[in-house]
Amino acid sequence: MLSGHEKRCFNMFRMTQNTFRQLCIDLESKHGLLPSYRISILEKVSLFVYILSKGASNRDVQERFQHSGETVSRIFKEVLDAIDGLSSKILKPRDPEFKEIPSQIAYDTRYMPHFKDCIGAIDGTHIDVIISEEDQLRYRGRKGTPTFNVLAACDFDLLFTFVLTGWEGSAHDSRIFLDCISNPSLNFPKPPPGKYYLADKGYPERNSYLTPYHKIRYHPSEFRAANPRGPREVFNRAHSSLRSCIERAFGILKARWKILEKMPKYSTHDQNRIICATFALHNYIRLSKVLDPAFNIMDNDPNFVPPKAISDVHLMQEEAQQMGTNEMTKIRNDITTSLMIAKRQRRGS
Repeated sequence: MLSGHEKRCFNMFRMTQNTFRQLCIDLESKHGLLPSYRISILEKVSLFVYILSKGASNRDVQERFQHSGETVSRIFKEVLDAIDGLSSKILKPRDPEFKEIPSQIAYDTRYMPHFKDCIGAIDGTHIDVIISEEDQLRYRGRKGTPTFNVLAACDFDLLFTFVLTGWEGSAHDSRIFLDCISNPSLNFPKPPPGKYYLADKGYPERNSYLTPYHKIRYHPSEFRAANPRGPREVFNRAHSSLRSCIERAFGILKARWKILEKMPKYSTHDQNRIICATFALHNYIRLSKVLDPAFNIMDNDPNFVPPKAISDVHLMQEEAQQMGTNEMTKIRNDITTSLMIAKRQRRGS
């Protein structure tokens, strides 16, 4: 694969040959992965990435790599342990203090200066998992199958800056979100004063988390038949367009790693680690200096959202007492006014 056509390597491992080789080097030199007497680093990482990219079972991997089931399991755990070290270093903001205005905002008149204080977006996604029969009820998501409800934050380069796995599929997004921002041990990268994340209307409004106007057209498909009418719809369309980065990131993640659709039978703990590993490899590939075919499609069409990025339907809308509403309402109103002024100026010119 590594000496043949580039497409064969990408179709098998979901990354280019150069990115794959560099991943092997980094896992060995920085994260403690060691070769064994009969199995090289290249083969170990090949086996691991093959399982992630295809969602392959242990039996399928035995046939493909001609190793026993026990050897396949052992190698998978070894590489997963090394990827854990990579995850802790790569799933975090590149600018921890959020001092710079993202280039996707700074150089786009649709968003600048209206959203200059925005640092990214947060959202949840359901990932199918294998759960013991006695625990399946509380893990059942909206489709009736056991899932983890995974909360993530990303920046506008489609890089994940935070991932929280393990919550049951039946848990509501707002419950996971409130636990995340109130639990210091999770190390969620909170916005500094004056900065904020974009969130959809399924999340409670809090300081530093900007949601759209409720009961107003929001999703891009709703504006295909008619342009926005009034300042609130103008704001919602801009909010939706900018927040689509998280949907696009989820979409390319799930399209690349088929294990997220058909998880083999591992322990609950290892399934959590596998999910984190796919997020970490997503970032690793994105940060690689080698052009990636999948990300290239996304970069060439900033409005393209892979089919797998369809927003999750929220099971319910909590009508709880909102904190920080006044501050975020003011920010929303200020941005709305700014957008309308800019729109009038364009018409005048």
